[in-house]
Amino acid sequence: MISCACLFGTAGESGAGKLEEPWRFDSWQPDFGYSRPPETIDYVPVQRAAKPWRICASYPHLKDSYWTSVNYGMVEQARAAGVRLTVVEAGGYPNLQRQIEQIEACTASADALIVGTVSYDGLTPHIREIARRIPVIAAVNDIEDTGITAKSGVPWEEMGRSVGNYLARLHPVGSKPVKVAWFPGPKGAGWVKFVEAGFRSALKGSSAQIAAIKQGDTGFEIQLLLIEELLEEHPDIDYIVGSAPTADAAVSILRAQGREDQVKILADYFTHGTFRAIYRGKVVAAPTDSPPLQGRIAVDQAIRAIEGTLTHRHIGPRVEMVDRKNVMSLDLEESLAPAWFKPTFSVP
Repeated sequence: MISCACLFGTAGESGAGKLEEPWRFDSWQPDFGYSRPPETIDYVPVQRAAKPWRICASYPHLKDSYWTSVNYGMVEQARAAGVRLTVVEAGGYPNLQRQIEQIEACTASADALIVGTVSYDGLTPHIREIARRIPVIAAVNDIEDTGITAKSGVPWEEMGRSVGNYLARLHPVGSKPVKVAWFPGPKGAGWVKFVEAGFRSALKGSSAQIAAIKQGDTGFEIQLLLIEELLEEHPDIDYIVGSAPTADAAVSILRAQGREDQVKILADYFTHGTFRAIYRGKVVAAPTDSPPLQGRIAVDQAIRAIEGTLTHRHIGPRVEMVDRKNVMSLDLEESLAPAWFKPTFSVP
């Protein structure tokens, strides 16, 4: 069970609990695609690396707690395995060139690269060159697989489908139509087209209709502006569905406008903000893809790739839909960074 102290961010700093092993993950074949159902595997991470390898990890941003949770998993696994970790973040999905420059600088002295990319294929020429020298591990965001050694992630199409199916169960075909405002995320980001495909396919079996689409970076301020535009243009909207920052911004605006009972909110991924909002009844539901576990997997894959012991090239946690019925039974160690954790850019 989750304590209220932890839920509302007041828990004091403490050491992270050790996850029970073996870890239960999904493994995909062929590597890097989701065309076939996954195999469930028992996965035991490297207990201690052969050397204090130098791993560079590049994130699209640290503007919301999703990537902070990924960061937490990477930091904990790097410490447990005795490797060095250097983290860089691009500051947002529009910043492809910044990510390229950061990666080139960071990998100059690294033994492996872990990359959560801002673009599906914008990094491909650079990944190809880097992969000639060191292993490259794709983490979280989908990426064109040229040059990739291993991948830690879940099918983002399933993330979108999970949200769409949840909405379809609330509003099946034949029921009163509802209008949905859809916030798929930043154009060109590696996960957007997949989550959108899953969401739209699931809505075909419902009375929910996409009445408006707003796209933009996942920063809170940008999402606030997009939602304000939406509510002016579509005052009769029934649902706002989008990223976790979209949900956070929607909670704030709807409360300020006194419309909390008129417009419902769903998020297509899970952060501390959506967790609290689900608990309080402000957000209906969101899927968790266990970001800390994805971070842990990526570090372990990097170590194994360096040491020549990599056997599972494409693995990830299971996607689980979270609402008020099961929010208090979540294993937080797997789904969110603890309240005491702050973004960490170096594990020496």
